[in-house]
Amino acid sequence: MTDAIVFGIILAASFLFAMLGLGGGMVYVPLIKWAGYDLKTVAIPLGLLLNGLNTLLALIPFARARLVDWGGALPMGIAATLAAPLGAWMMPQVPTQQLLLLFAGAVIAAAWRMAITASRDEPMVMMALHQRWLLGGVAGAAIGFLGGLLGIGGGFVIAPLLMAMGYPTKMAAATTAYVVTFSSFSGFLGHAAEGRIPWQLAVIGAAAVLLGSQFGAYYLTEKARTPQVKRIYAAVLVVIAIKLLFDATRGG
Repeated sequence: MTDAIVFGIILAASFLFAMLGLGGGMVYVPLIKWAGYDLKTVAIPLGLLLNGLNTLLALIPFARARLVDWGGALPMGIAATLAAPLGAWMMPQVPTQQLLLLFAGAVIAAAWRMAITASRDEPMVMMALHQRWLLGGVAGAAIGFLGGLLGIGGGFVIAPLLMAMGYPTKMAAATTAYVVTFSSFSGFLGHAAEGRIPWQLAVIGAAAVLLGSQFGAYYLTEKARTPQVKRIYAAVLVVIAIKLLFDATRGG
């Protein structure tokens, strides 16, 4: 696979996933593996690095648009940060097939909920702050652990959860990017000690992420309409669920 093809795929994935507040690790990791690199020592660490970079860069336009709930989602971000290295450390010991199946079920449920609420009005009231902190902290720990274990950012679970808490769709996407940045970089550090980063590929990926994240975040803040974003979310979640099921049938 040529560098130009890798660049183009990462660019497209970064645009789409940044628009949704997600990192894109579900694309980056298999892409790097298909490019001929080892899964555990290269693909997962570099995928998490690019995942975090994508959401971090997307946060710039999201913050300018005042879409990020910095305080309300902080416990979720901290919990994900602390739990992600533990998941990365446990990866060699934990059979991932059952986790992938459970994750796929959760993602399918989230996609179904997203699809049926696409045409509904945005919520007018968010869950109380102390409830967001409590639920966010528990969920962040679980999502961070699974993200570090499986080499993904976990944003595709965070975004539907935030919407269930009463976040408007665009704020949920932007706040998801905030939390995913925590868990992705923390998960990367958990893998980095045993990883071998090919820096030429890392630079190519980072350049593609830089462009894609800015275009994707701009589209969400300036162009996208809420029903459209929810339908895209639902479609992406279905694809992610299919990939998780496929990985599970191959033994993780």
